[in-house]
Amino acid sequence: MNDWTKIIKVTTVKDKESGAINTPIHLSSTFQQDDFDHFGEFDYARSGNPTRKVGENAVAQLENGQYGYLFSTGMAAISSVLETFSQGDHLIVSKFVYGGTFRILTEVLNRFGISHTFVDLRDLKQVEAAIQTNTKAIYIETPSNPVMNVTDIPAMVKIAKAHHLITIADNTFMSPVLQKPLDLGVDIVVHSATKFLSGHSDIIAGAAITNNPELADKIYFIQNAVGATLGVTDTWLLLRGIKTLGIRMAQSSTAALKIAKWLQQQPEVTRVCYPGLESDPGYRIQMRQARNGGAVLSFDVGSEDNARILAENVQIPEFSVSLGGVESILSYPPKMSHAELSPAEQADCGITPGLLRFSVGIEDPDDLITDLKQAFEKMTPAK
Repeated sequence: MNDWTKIIKVTTVKDKESGAINTPIHLSSTFQQDDFDHFGEFDYARSGNPTRKVGENAVAQLENGQYGYLFSTGMAAISSVLETFSQGDHLIVSKFVYGGTFRILTEVLNRFGISHTFVDLRDLKQVEAAIQTNTKAIYIETPSNPVMNVTDIPAMVKIAKAHHLITIADNTFMSPVLQKPLDLGVDIVVHSATKFLSGHSDIIAGAAITNNPELADKIYFIQNAVGATLGVTDTWLLLRGIKTLGIRMAQSSTAALKIAKWLQQQPEVTRVCYPGLESDPGYRIQMRQARNGGAVLSFDVGSEDNARILAENVQIPEFSVSLGGVESILSYPPKMSHAELSPAEQADCGITPGLLRFSVGIEDPDDLITDLKQAFEKMTPAK
């Protein structure tokens, strides 16, 4: 079944009682039990809810997974997965990881004895060298936020399996339409469902998906224990947002490639980070494991001053945090998504003072280019 068809089928689950083609919102914290000794599937909404069940099944099926879990935020999903590890465990993590993941690793999990090593996962020798006797997992984010570095997923899986490690992949930037890490051998996929899955900048949500029943049990235990579940109204909105995921990703990724090619020709731009460009270092790997380069790119305009001028003069994109909406969003990683990193840590990850991240929406790409052009005219050429 084509992904676009599958998206509609998994998000349009009719209600057995009423025949409603949209999943009802079950606003109930508790559920009647008809048998004193044998409870039904649902008893308390933290542990399970009919609306959330449909949403969790949907995200699981889109990733070709058997078990899906929805969380209150993307970081709740990531944190819950990382909380399945124990004191004394060690993790190998992409050095280009999202700032929120960096924060949970360096300021929370480390206090509970879960250690980590940040590694450039593009260098397989570095990955092998970082493995310790207590290493339990490799954490992948590809393409990475915000410099769009590509990790070879099958290569990471091969290393992990050779050392009896599990692999976790953040698939937020690609969405299940463009990349399916579970099909490539990854054990757990996580999403900030706030982004492309939702697609409308109206909710915050997270997801974790796996095919491994033992890992599924661990994730569910943490989800239920800490109560970081997605509310039913937001689950309904997520289901509605996912319905257009296929056409949104097609439009936005096509537009992103056109804009990236245009940016390469601009004298104000010193660097374009987009794995859909044939000149990008990660292009060949990206094309092997994903359908295209995605809908997010980054570009450097040479200085913070130029970044400020651009942000203050574009008229179509919103200057904001987050990404993945139907509207284009321009953001400034040094002060937004990666503000948790020190200037030295930012520099080490390729986050320069002039770097801007551009999440391309569904607007006409020619209109976006025209808008960028008028804003560039107010800047100082960088080359």
